Amino acid sequence: MTPERYRKLRAVLDKRQPDLTVLMENVHKPHNLSAILRTADAVGVYEAHAVNPTGGVPTYNETSGGSEKWVYLRVHPDIATAVQHLKERGFLVYAAHLSDEAVDYRAVDYTRPVAVLLGAEKWGVSPEAAALADRHIVIPMMGMVQSLNVSVAAAVILFEAQRQRQAAGLYDRVRLDPETYRRTLFEWGYPKLAALYRKEGRPYPELGPDGEVRAPTGGPAAG
Repeated sequence: MTPERYRKLRAVLDKRQPDLTVLMENVHKPHNLSAILRTADAVGVYEAHAVNPTGGVPTYNETSGGSEKWVYLRVHPDIATAVQHLKERGFLVYAAHLSDEAVDYRAVDYTRPVAVLLGAEKWGVSPEAAALADRHIVIPMMGMVQSLNVSVAAAVILFEAQRQRQAAGLYDRVRLDPETYRRTLFEWGYPKLAALYRKEGRPYPELGPDGEVRAPTGGPAAG
């Protein structure tokens, strides 16, 4: 890893928002999943969440632009488990869902810990997911169609969240805790080496001022 790349990784991590995320419920199409992750990376989401009945998620494609390397994706077995996981960590869940209680997506506060819940391409969020959400939000539509493509809707909402968070100064200071920051920096900078350390059950080594590995005696070599 060059010093320039090390500084780039740190600059990106400095703006990661651990309390902003997306929850994708049965988003099956790979290009939509990839596009949502690409937007998540662009606005500084640290970890995204997904629910898929097969127990996995669709294969990534070129739409992601490699963003799956930079946004961790946690897969949950069902929507109730996913929402419980988020709420236990203090997140409010805002579901993109047309209902009598829905409000304009710009009318809610994204400076709080927020998870944006997005549903399947054709059907939207499930009735169970809608009932579990804290708020329903909608993107006002002035044309004939009632909704946007799920990945486009995600982008519209997430960039509003970015706008609010920038105005509140949430990108002006490091938001990740020191241990998460250190671990992620090593995994981003040295993914193959990190895999070796995890396989051996060993803690990651420290990095020097230019991103060089200071491997402990007996650990895997950076070369």
